[in-house]
Amino acid sequence: MIELKKPAEIEKLRIANQIVAQTLDYLEKEIKIGMSLKQIDKMAEDFILTCKAKPSFKGLYGFPGAICTSLNQVCIHGIPDDKILKEGDVLGLDVGTLVEGYYGDAARTIGIGEISNTDKHLIACAKDALYHAIASIREGMRFKELSAILGEFIMHRGFVPLKGYCGHGIGNKPHNEPEILNYLEKGVNAKSGPKIKNGMVFCIEPMICQKDGTPKHYNGKWDAGSADGLNTAHYEHCVAIIGGKAEILSLA
Repeated sequence: MIELKKPAEIEKLRIANQIVAQTLDYLEKEIKIGMSLKQIDKMAEDFILTCKAKPSFKGLYGFPGAICTSLNQVCIHGIPDDKILKEGDVLGLDVGTLVEGYYGDAARTIGIGEISNTDKHLIACAKDALYHAIASIREGMRFKELSAILGEFIMHRGFVPLKGYCGHGIGNKPHNEPEILNYLEKGVNAKSGPKIKNGMVFCIEPMICQKDGTPKHYNGKWDAGSADGLNTAHYEHCVAIIGGKAEILSLA
């Protein structure tokens, strides 16, 4: 069952997501070569707490960090550790907040110093796929159509989606129905499954690999990347369906 949110609930979700966006803006401005992932995690946690929110990832399913810091070949769920940022790295930042029982969630990937042209195209693919998908959303289309749009865009750019991971509903829980894959599974009809309706709130998050979308875990069950061992990129926004279209909640 996919929840339909009342306008007042959407506004509460907007507040949580605005803090996510502010945190991401702050981190992108402050992160420098030579910082450790743990240092960045502490910066994020302190900022979120200053905004009178809680870092919702901390302890979620046993995750140890306040945010996910996914470095280079790690696409999502990177645990903040003692790794030091160097010139040419790409870093995924995934931030979640909790404000008065409502969750926020968004992510972006940034370059550290001067990065390769391949990595620039990789990051652009993740960001552009996200905004293309958001602009394509209309009330009455099916979530599987949205997955097909994402997959086709990513493949057209010459990259592949990370398999087995997805966007998700959000509200009073950090993860709700529906699950929104970044590709249409083989043999699945895009015109099947639940439809997008006004009042739905969900996160779209393209996860981009270079050659092989088969997932590989680099740190136990966390640090998920590609089996090709190459750099990855990840972007995410939380959107609400209002007036038949998607409105981004995770903007500062």
